Amino acid sequence: MKRRALVLGGGGLAGIAWETGILTALADAGADVLGPDLVVGTSAGSTVGAQVTSGLAMEELFQRQVDPALQTRELPADLDLAAFTDTLTKILAGARDPIDVRRRIGAWALETPTVTEAERRAVVAARLPSHTWPRLPLALVAVDANTGETRVFDAASGADLVDAVAASCAVPGTWPPVTIGDRRYIDGGVRSNENAHLAAGYDQVLVLSPQPPGTPAPPWGGLDDEVDQLRRRGTEVTVVRPDEGSVAAMGLNPLDPVIRAPTAHAGREQGRREAARVTSAWG
Repeated sequence: MKRRALVLGGGGLAGIAWETGILTALADAGADVLGPDLVVGTSAGSTVGAQVTSGLAMEELFQRQVDPALQTRELPADLDLAAFTDTLTKILAGARDPIDVRRRIGAWALETPTVTEAERRAVVAARLPSHTWPRLPLALVAVDANTGETRVFDAASGADLVDAVAASCAVPGTWPPVTIGDRRYIDGGVRSNENAHLAAGYDQVLVLSPQPPGTPAPPWGGLDDEVDQLRRRGTEVTVVRPDEGSVAAMGLNPLDPVIRAPTAHAGREQGRREAARVTSAWG
């Protein structure tokens, strides 16, 4: 039997909603989206990964995105993408290598005033139907804010599931770095928006990337490089990115709670159109 991995990338609340819509449509079409042999989650993808392995049906998870009575409370975040990009450009200009980039981003995150860790953790906890690690292998990616090293949390890591998701979702400059043990962690997207390399060795990989087609790859490589590496090793890789309708629904601020319902609906519509391609390749 072929071993399958589901890779869920980052993209804020828009990414959570879009991935949920896509997966719900695929489940409607008969794809076994709740039973892969591995789920890799980064940033928004860590939330979706913890949700889809929680035991809830996809329709229930979808309704939590679109039904105002079921939507969880989110903290306001006025993300200025231009300013965010400008800061990252300045950090990149002085960095020696990818590790140095991540250390510099970590330093920026540690010194930026934000809400408290407790406030942010409560939001993440409310998103998750279960606060215990699932039986299905779930790998959540974060970055050590001080060293720049990548950390992959799983059931054997000793980390609390809520803390691991919060760490993977700790957008630098917006949310506080998360304390786990004696370390502080930031968003796993600082390493890679998808971290598809963690699916190496699996026969079939489905990647959901909320980043629109044409999004510039970081200097240290992006999803295209990770997919090429997997395919060179014989892995069948299927990638789904937002189409025009989904991009429009996402709007300009991926952290704006208002976009959850329209983006989830757009993702589900896109998923219906993608279902035949995905199910024939991934099952």
